[in-house]
Amino acid sequence: MRVLVLGATGYVGSRLVPHLLALGHEVVAASSSPPAPARFGWREGVRAVQCDVTDAAAVARTLDGVDAVVYLVHSLDRTDFGDRDRLAAETVARAVADSGVRRLVYLSGLVPQVPERDLSRHIASRLEVERILLGSGTSAVALRAGVVLGAGSTSFEVVRQVATLFVVQPVPRWMRHDVQPVAVSDVLRAVAEMVEGDEEGAVDVGGPDVLSYPDLMAACSRGGGLARLRLPAPVAPPALVGLATALATTAPFHTVTALIESLHHDMVCRDAHTWVPADGTPLLGVAEAVRLASDPLTTTAEGPLPSDPAWARRGGALDALPVPATTRQAIRLAVHRALAVLPGT
Repeated sequence: MRVLVLGATGYVGSRLVPHLLALGHEVVAASSSPPAPARFGWREGVRAVQCDVTDAAAVARTLDGVDAVVYLVHSLDRTDFGDRDRLAAETVARAVADSGVRRLVYLSGLVPQVPERDLSRHIASRLEVERILLGSGTSAVALRAGVVLGAGSTSFEVVRQVATLFVVQPVPRWMRHDVQPVAVSDVLRAVAEMVEGDEEGAVDVGGPDVLSYPDLMAACSRGGGLARLRLPAPVAPPALVGLATALATTAPFHTVTALIESLHHDMVCRDAHTWVPADGTPLLGVAEAVRLASDPLTTTAEGPLPSDPAWARRGGALDALPVPATTRQAIRLAVHRALAVLPGT
């Protein structure tokens, strides 16, 4: 098939493109930035294009000759992400309806089983985009993934950095909800399977382990060989926790605060609507996925790529310093903050 990946240069997209190529598909890799296939090591079989998903004409041109679309677009790095993502989804849905596209796959996030008025802005936006795309008139499925585990994944990196920086980690009581993380390699398998399949509606994607957020922090500490202590924080307003987390990590500010808003509910798969691999291969557990993500020499999708954003990269001179991991992370954070205020960086 000829598969268009919208958001191909993002975390999942940069790993999905070679995965689809390995399965024999042609890939059109689209992003809002100018094409730079060499940065990602994409070989023959990939056509890299620039496409603003809010531009109807650009989207229509990009869809020409495409059999399937994988939609990976999210705008959490800006304050008006809801408006931007709504416009993008509406533009793509209309273009798909007028094209020859036979299949649409949207990678969303798990939706907690609570009244919609109680959803965070982040999850509510994902759900809105899901409904728009599922209403495009073509065969469509929304994959609702849990926290994606892998080096460079925003949600994983935020947890990992907090688990590295603080020896004593305060945990608000409202964060003691269950989460069902999933390894990025399993996300790639699910997306590829859905591209070729015909299942429609919303399907949840999670790994075999269900654990609390503090336990996920502990898993990240163990994966890095670190001893950390987590203590309950009885008074911790969500807004303050979001601000503190954003300041304590190198991830984009608005992305972190939006993610923190989503920690008020259990984020687990629905029993009757959960993806089960067609080939029967087991999914990676949290411990193994974190181990792979913590090993700089990992060759699976959980490992780092040179194309990952600068804020998420590890290695280099800092990791060679003979100082504790907390100190290295603090230095990395200080350097990141300094570079952010320098002109031209």
